[in-house]
Amino acid sequence: MLDELRSAAARQREQRALRAVVLATKKLLSQNGEMNGMPLARELIDRLETLGEAQLDAFFEHLSTALSPDPAAVLALAQAYAAAPGAAALIALVNGVEPPRQELLRRLNRTPGGTAAILRLRRALLTRLPAHPEWQALEADLLHLLSSWFNPGFLQMKRVDWNSPARLLEKIIQHEAVHAIDGWDDLRRRLQPDRRCFAFFHPQLPEEPLIFVEVALLPEMPAHIAPLIDKASTPLAPERRRVAAFYSISNCEPGLRGVSLGNFLIKQVAEQLQRELPRLKTFCTLSPMPGFAAWLLGTPDLAALPGTGKAAARLAAARQRLLDATDGDLSRLQAARTLDALDESAQQALLSLAAAYLALASPTPAGDPVARFHLDNGARLERLDPRGNMSPKGLRQSFGLMVNYLYDLDRIETSHARFRAGDVVRSRAVAGLL
Repeated sequence: MLDELRSAAARQREQRALRAVVLATKKLLSQNGEMNGMPLARELIDRLETLGEAQLDAFFEHLSTALSPDPAAVLALAQAYAAAPGAAALIALVNGVEPPRQELLRRLNRTPGGTAAILRLRRALLTRLPAHPEWQALEADLLHLLSSWFNPGFLQMKRVDWNSPARLLEKIIQHEAVHAIDGWDDLRRRLQPDRRCFAFFHPQLPEEPLIFVEVALLPEMPAHIAPLIDKASTPLAPERRRVAAFYSISNCEPGLRGVSLGNFLIKQVAEQLQRELPRLKTFCTLSPMPGFAAWLLGTPDLAALPGTGKAAARLAAARQRLLDATDGDLSRLQAARTLDALDESAQQALLSLAAAYLALASPTPAGDPVARFHLDNGARLERLDPRGNMSPKGLRQSFGLMVNYLYDLDRIETSHARFRAGDVVRSRAVAGLL
């Protein structure tokens, strides 16, 4: 009996808290005057922090339903614009179509701590979307607003070095998503003179890196990741630094998923390095192929790849050659001993299939996410690197293969346009593998 009373009391407290949040949203939207609304926005942010999981679900439902546009009003405005398509009617229609929740989010964003609160809301929403597809319109509003507020023109690019605040350095270690940083000694090596790390920051979140990229300054284009992240390696002399290789890019803020930041960061870093170090002549990547193994193990329809043409038969023969080399089990390629035992023809078959995956599948939804990022960013598919990453992760994801993308700063826009048209710009070496 006592437990039932306690549960009932807890439910009542949760309901009161939710009602208070809903009431706070109404007050904030009804407030005239920006300064008068800031205390209400601060109150709403504080109340949102107290919501439990079920209450947060109810709040998202409120935003999705009660703060959507009025269909009847939108229809009337659309009919008025169709009848007399003038500027006034168009402005009225645009204003009528905008969901009131967008204005609510804008008012929250104006108050100190509001930007961070909205990012927390979106993080929570993204985890719930698979179970609540009816909230997609709310997600679209959040993405639309955050894409404007986190426009790279508003962001600050800063170099991260060993003298940066310890809290920032800890975040770099925490958020490195491609090649894990093994403690402070590893980080120190990655920040020495022949290495660079740059991050984007937002003025409202000055101590929170949004995304960062790591760069190695080298004498030539790299083919293996291990020497780049060897914390015991010796820094390279300045006169030998001819190539800037982007070897890791990590997003730190899940609430910004879908907001384009990485492409702008890479371009800005390349331009800054070119100004700072005129000796640098080549800008490239050493990139993973995280989707290749899953694609090949999934028995892809090679003949259906865009632009396969006469190469279809050669690719089918390459796949059969690998099947013969692995006794019909391609997953054996995820073991170093199997790769070591491949003869030259089987190794060539693996490279041909990897080239097809990157050059032909990349413009499609089935393409590799890293490839799509760099190719859409205007890079050229330059070279495949067998045994580039023989770590367990590299073997599992891509049979140890890595890839170089070349950033020719004078041709980025042309390469980007060709990729958007379905054509991957590639070197002769890669084209020769198809």
